[in-house]
Amino acid sequence: MQLVPDGPDIPLEILDAQEEGELAIFAGAGVSFPNDLPLFDGLVENVREELGATWKPEEERAKDKDQYDRVLDLLEREHRFPDQVRSAVQSELEAPDKPDLDTHEALVDLARAEYGAGDLHLVTTNFDRLFEKTSRDLDTASAPRLPIPKQKKWNELVYLHGHIGEHDPDGRHLVLTSGDFGIAYLTERWASRFVSELFNHFTVLFVGYGVNDPVMRYLVDAIAADREGGIDERLREAYAFASFEDGERENA
Repeated sequence: MQLVPDGPDIPLEILDAQEEGELAIFAGAGVSFPNDLPLFDGLVENVREELGATWKPEEERAKDKDQYDRVLDLLEREHRFPDQVRSAVQSELEAPDKPDLDTHEALVDLARAEYGAGDLHLVTTNFDRLFEKTSRDLDTASAPRLPIPKQKKWNELVYLHGHIGEHDPDGRHLVLTSGDFGIAYLTERWASRFVSELFNHFTVLFVGYGVNDPVMRYLVDAIAADREGGIDERLREAYAFASFEDGERENA
């Protein structure tokens, strides 16, 4: 269904899931991009520039493969900038004094059943706090302490990869580097467990992601592991808004 002229064709399954309170919205960096906050690749480039770090061959190889989480991992460990990297990330993601929150407010409303009246089913991998700056009063949960995303048990904004704030001044809980992603999705698995439960109980709509985002790579791997584990029949459908250039629709 096309709700606005030249807008996306939204499947009826998404609209039905939203009305029934069975839609979870997964928001990425593209949601905050209009406020001059960088996407992940831009964030890494800005952090490198702020630290005055020069490119090493292994970092350039990771960059060429769009593995910016690997670039940060190498930068943090081998350049001996553990504290500086995370401090620079937080500095780069400081919100403007008067942010544009139209998209954030709309997503908060859509992440509730009955257009704003039900429980909140909203997940973000953003580190910024712009959702909390909306006029909506939101309960929150942040990595690594995450709720169980089930009907009638989940009514929060979830910072899946942590967020900037006084509770974590050094950014230790931010999922930034390939090492952080490995802990969250492969060894301790608290992020992959949350994602698995989410797909078991909700139709998921991704907003603000690109196909090369590290987030998408790890999420796809986590879901693929569940499918191989024989629980494919429990996993619900996922949808995504994706931009594309002329002639690139199929590739996107």
